[in-house]
Amino acid sequence: MSRKQLAVALTATVAMLATACTGSGGTTKNVAAGYSAVPKQSGAPKDGGTATVALTPGLSPNYIYPYPPASANGTVIARGLMWRSLYRPSGQGDQVVDAELSLAEAPSYSPDRKTVTIKMKDYKWSNGTPVTADDVVFSFALLKAALAKSPANWSFYTPGQFPDGVTAEAAAPDTLTFRLETAYNPSYLLSMLALLYVMPSKEWNIAGPGGPHLDYTKPKNATAIYQYLTKQSESQSTFATNPLWQIVNGPYRLKSFDPTTGSFSLAPNKAYSGPGESRLDQVDFKAFTSAAAVLNQFKAGNLTVGTLDSSFITQINALKATGYNVYGAPAPARFDSLTINFKNTVGGFDKIISQGYVRQALQRLVDQPGYIASRGIYNGAGSLNYSTAGSDSPYPPGFGDKPPYPHDPAAAEKLLTDHGWKVVPGGNTTCERPGTGPDECGAGIPRGQTISFTLASANTPAYVGARDIAFASAAKKLGIEVKIVTKALNYMYANYGNTFAPATKNEWAMQDYGPLYLAAGYPSSNTVFNTKGSFNLGSYQNAEVDKLIDASTFGADAKALSAEVTRIAEDLPVLFFPTPHTLVVWKDTLSGPQSSFKALLSFLYTPEQWYFHS
Repeated sequence: MSRKQLAVALTATVAMLATACTGSGGTTKNVAAGYSAVPKQSGAPKDGGTATVALTPGLSPNYIYPYPPASANGTVIARGLMWRSLYRPSGQGDQVVDAELSLAEAPSYSPDRKTVTIKMKDYKWSNGTPVTADDVVFSFALLKAALAKSPANWSFYTPGQFPDGVTAEAAAPDTLTFRLETAYNPSYLLSMLALLYVMPSKEWNIAGPGGPHLDYTKPKNATAIYQYLTKQSESQSTFATNPLWQIVNGPYRLKSFDPTTGSFSLAPNKAYSGPGESRLDQVDFKAFTSAAAVLNQFKAGNLTVGTLDSSFITQINALKATGYNVYGAPAPARFDSLTINFKNTVGGFDKIISQGYVRQALQRLVDQPGYIASRGIYNGAGSLNYSTAGSDSPYPPGFGDKPPYPHDPAAAEKLLTDHGWKVVPGGNTTCERPGTGPDECGAGIPRGQTISFTLASANTPAYVGARDIAFASAAKKLGIEVKIVTKALNYMYANYGNTFAPATKNEWAMQDYGPLYLAAGYPSSNTVFNTKGSFNLGSYQNAEVDKLIDASTFGADAKALSAEVTRIAEDLPVLFFPTPHTLVVWKDTLSGPQSSFKALLSFLYTPEQWYFHS
């Protein structure tokens, strides 16, 4: 297709979606009623069988070591199924961790919260040896070694915070002690420990094949071990044969891996001692390049479990008729947004977007109710959301269900005209009153400045491109040019983040890569919106927000997180979209605890709890 043909096609699509948002293109109502309940656990369990699971399209795994370096752009195979974290993340919004599936009992704290004592449960490695506190100390040492190589090697890291200023020691084989220079909010610390994957210290404490075994408490040795393990993880063809990767503490081990596609198979870890009987013989994870391909495999009956893109919501009844269950809801602590790049200087974007009134105007162009109802965007499968806490959070924003900047194009136009812009619908809106006064455009914005910027839009799932086109169409009506460029998710993950790819900061002014998931039970924006956060992709800075994030991270006030959530929603480091419902699909011949299927909203898999039945 030529550039001219592409432009024509894009214009036609914009017009179609703009019509859909107004309602004349047809809307979907009450579709959530058809998938809002999780079927109860049922049937007499049968031993055996293979469950085939669809991976998220475009996110095929390419790494096996649990902590891939940033340079690897790694998506890890079955992390959490082969190696458990110290505490298993929860799929429930009102819980930080899943206590039953964790490797340790709940932490106990000293009065000053600076000494944390943790009792290990009776778990075993696949070779029969116990999982001990030494294994946790080893894993903690390797995490620190990764960060010593590069702060970008762990996306949850903020310099000066966990694991900085924290030491770990094994007081006994079953007793772990963390000592903290600075006390943390217990819920926040628990969310960090839920990201600490526990690895086998006796088998992995080597820097080369055959040993020797090294004292990993010495940083130099920990670095050598880390370098060896990450180097081994680059050899995709040996993932299933390298004996290193066969020593696991989770319910499964790797049976096979296809480097060409990223598909893989898991077999039960016979020594696993956690909950669940691992009745299945095998779990196959299949990679896909598109949501349409996933749907076709559901229709053919070749998939046991997966997610359905909301663009195919009209297929739900047909899937149910062919023997599938469908459950959907917004995932806990998920928010979808346009990430803003405050460092992009193309066309003076950095100066324009630093003005709060501009961000407020742009947010008012986002027609959340219209996007949800529209055929072609959310197709009825979505929920309103204006904050980082996500839907039904125990830490809601102070404004409740009255968002600070609801959809209102007239209010958006007034914000611009009140601040010195001449709005030219369908044309080029320009700054007519430069300056820093309350009715002027703002610092660094010259007379005649237009508003034009690039929006990088992920090529999957389908609703991402659809909502971005609708937003660009609304912006054009205010004389604002939004130039959409479609990119592969993996490319965006590797290249569009100022914290790890500063050289490309002027390639994108906004980006939409789909969802961002915070810790379900404690959705702190630490690392995401604090100035020094390692996942602060767009270089957002706000001293007040930094203080609020510090309060929710280090303090003990249960209300601190709500204050943080509220201020971020008001200041708009991103533009908020509605939260799409994650639609989980599985065969009705498969069952297990309802919680195990609810957890799939957060892509937390527990196939050891599943079974086939007649």
